[in-house]
Amino acid sequence: MKTNVLVVIGVGGIGMAIAKREGAGKIVLLADINEKMLALAAQDLRDTGYIVETQQTDVSSQSSVQTLVSKAASLGNVLQVVNTAGLSPNMASVEKLLQVDLLGAVYVLESFGNVMAQGGSGIHISSMAGHMIPALGAEIDKALAVTPANELLALPVLQPANVPNTTYAYCLSKRANHLRIQAESLKWAERGARVNSISPGIILTALAKHELDSPIGDGYRAMIAHSAIKRMGTVDEVATLAHYLLGPDSGFVTGSDFLMDGGVIAAMKLGKIAL
Repeated sequence: MKTNVLVVIGVGGIGMAIAKREGAGKIVLLADINEKMLALAAQDLRDTGYIVETQQTDVSSQSSVQTLVSKAASLGNVLQVVNTAGLSPNMASVEKLLQVDLLGAVYVLESFGNVMAQGGSGIHISSMAGHMIPALGAEIDKALAVTPANELLALPVLQPANVPNTTYAYCLSKRANHLRIQAESLKWAERGARVNSISPGIILTALAKHELDSPIGDGYRAMIAHSAIKRMGTVDEVATLAHYLLGPDSGFVTGSDFLMDGGVIAAMKLGKIAL
């Protein structure tokens, strides 16, 4: 009988928390663009008894993603896939954000959708930012949901004149993630697999610290102060939701986005927080 495989793309705080929560008894295939971080993360898991394989991967490269998919399929039943790879508005240009956070997500969803095991499940880690921008309209929503990967960045909505800064590029990418999850869930279903997204708010990670220490840090602190829960979330809380979505108890759940933001978006919609 083939061994089940858990693929985790992105070895930051959320990715590693999910790997530790879900990886026991499986082959854990870790992927990241940073080879040094990848090696350290793999050793951390091996030191506590996990079976770990690694693959350096750039999600913005279709061939790199396909190499990862091929390796995952060679190891056993690809039962669970978690994509946490992404850039924040203060980390990259508009072009790079769209390539990684939007197009990279599509490459992962399309490619892994072809190899998932029966009963398998996938998660894309998106962001509450996808809930911040106004409705785009049915025509744009459908285009972002179904346009083939090699044509996606040519859409009018993604042209420089319509994406004025990295913050909007980030929000737009995350909204596109939600739409793409809906469309891809129908394709994954053909293999008897499910796929959903999680949209965390401000989570206690190195990435969040980078944002808090940046010029937009005051905005982040305002979000926390005016939210319902009034604190940052933890990677373990994200992993707990991921555990549900990756397991059999969520068998009726697919094509959905789960907002877990401590109430930030609710406060924004009620005018308590200005974007």
